[in-house]
Amino acid sequence: MVADDWVQVRYFKYDGSLHWHFDAVRLGSDRFGTWLGAPAGTALQRGAEPALTWEVAQVLLVADGEKWWTANFNAAPHPTEIYSDMTTVPSWHGDELHAVDLDLDVVRRRDGRIERLDEDEFAEHRVRYGYPADVIAAAEAAADEVFEAITAGAEPFATEFRPWLTRAAALTLRETTG
Repeated sequence: MVADDWVQVRYFKYDGSLHWHFDAVRLGSDRFGTWLGAPAGTALQRGAEPALTWEVAQVLLVADGEKWWTANFNAAPHPTEIYSDMTTVPSWHGDELHAVDLDLDVVRRRDGRIERLDEDEFAEHRVRYGYPADVIAAAEAAADEVFEAITAGAEPFATEFRPWLTRAAALTLRETTG
């Protein structure tokens, strides 16, 4: 499947510096939000560090509404099936998606374990970057919401992502020039 609706996904740190970034295809929308897909072999980059190659297809859900999270769903055999970043409410800027990564994450491992990650990094960065109280509260509430939804087997974390992931796996890498 060749797609022509490519978008740039850009996560920033709270100080405005570029964090993780990659290109993805806008696959479509449903009652949960907008689904972006990236085929196996997609280059992901953290800031100006050398790019990494993501070995499996993935889909990213940008939830509708004022959600303080995004959710990444990875194809097998990746050991992490779901990786949800607590972020500021994502926003669209033309064909770019922007969100501030707040360093608090919830994951579901392929073996079924559900974990909250990087609470120490969140605690450190809330001081370093001066997260306001409302940002701290929103990130913590979002982490609780996502953890509870994944634990309960609620959508979109149960099966809703699977057809989108199948579509992402059928994508071909975008050819770049220059």
